[in-house]
Amino acid sequence: MSTQCLKLAFIGGGANSAVGYVHFSAAQLDNRFKVVAGAFSRHEDCNLATAQQWGIAAEHTYSDWREMLSHERDNIDAVVVLTPTPHHLEVLETLLQLNVPMICEKSLVCGSAEIAQLEKMYDPEKHFLAVTFNYSGYAMVRELKNLIKSKKLGSIQKIHLEMPQEGFKRPPEIAGKAAPPQSWRLKDYAVPTICLDLGVHLHHLSSYLLELEPLQTSALFATHSEYTELVDDVQMLLKYPQNVTGSMWMSKTAIGHRNGLRIRIYGTEGSAHWYQLNPDELELNYNDGRREILDRAGQCQYAHQFRYNRMKPGHPTGFVEAFANLYTDIHDALLSYLNAQPVSNEYVFGFLQAKDGLALFEAATRSSKSGQWQNL
Repeated sequence: MSTQCLKLAFIGGGANSAVGYVHFSAAQLDNRFKVVAGAFSRHEDCNLATAQQWGIAAEHTYSDWREMLSHERDNIDAVVVLTPTPHHLEVLETLLQLNVPMICEKSLVCGSAEIAQLEKMYDPEKHFLAVTFNYSGYAMVRELKNLIKSKKLGSIQKIHLEMPQEGFKRPPEIAGKAAPPQSWRLKDYAVPTICLDLGVHLHHLSSYLLELEPLQTSALFATHSEYTELVDDVQMLLKYPQNVTGSMWMSKTAIGHRNGLRIRIYGTEGSAHWYQLNPDELELNYNDGRREILDRAGQCQYAHQFRYNRMKPGHPTGFVEAFANLYTDIHDALLSYLNAQPVSNEYVFGFLQAKDGLALFEAATRSSKSGQWQNL
């Protein structure tokens, strides 16, 4: 595993972005990447302030992302796309034309029509595209994956995922100021924005853990906030191959939940529960009555690795560290790509994962309207 530091440019992700600083921190945490250039914001004050805060030289800071690409293309190894989702398509099409490696914040695009447009240009044999489905970067989520693959829970029968938040009822305070939803999040597209924002993470986790894609869904969309034209609560039932069933719940109006991401999975021999607010522990139950709390200091078969233990157990890992784990995997995959070697990494997902997720939520949209189960 090479630790060669690769160079990144950001498009979007300025100080007024919800995710920019997270990407900046996570990408550089293990010295696998260095951010060297950017067009961080359309707002000049924010763009310049971000560059100053992050130590990006003025001559590598641009007000126009196209100009940045023309000047920096030979100086960088990849571009991180952090603009609002509705603006992804234009940027991605340009990067595909230039054959510049891409690391894109989810959701890749807004719906299947945009996916189809992108698919006309995207060649997996030619292009590098990674989408940052970052929650699978948690060490104990990866431990759970290992438990499932090794049949410690038996044959999986049910999976239930939820991601309730309260932001549309009680906007979070950042630095003492309320942070209302960004304007682009106050419009629904081919699928509700809540599905682009939260749902694609739940889809990715289910696909990652089960290695299965849903076959059918039945969905109920609801609006409980002051944004009366916007879906803010989604409940979905799911049918998978191999007689596996499941559910997803996502909400922006669940008071008391800052980010209640939770995974419950049930097999013939046992069950597992993981909760993001307690990220270093897996709760396991077995059909002989045993109950077990597994953490990084326990009998882990995967999460004991040095890369997941920047600090010894008892000092909890967190969101940025999980994101950094994913960036390390992206680094390894990108290095293979740049060296013209086969790109294979079980943690790096891209175009196909994004396409499958959008297909699921378009089926859910049809189901909510029709009141009937829908095939994917």
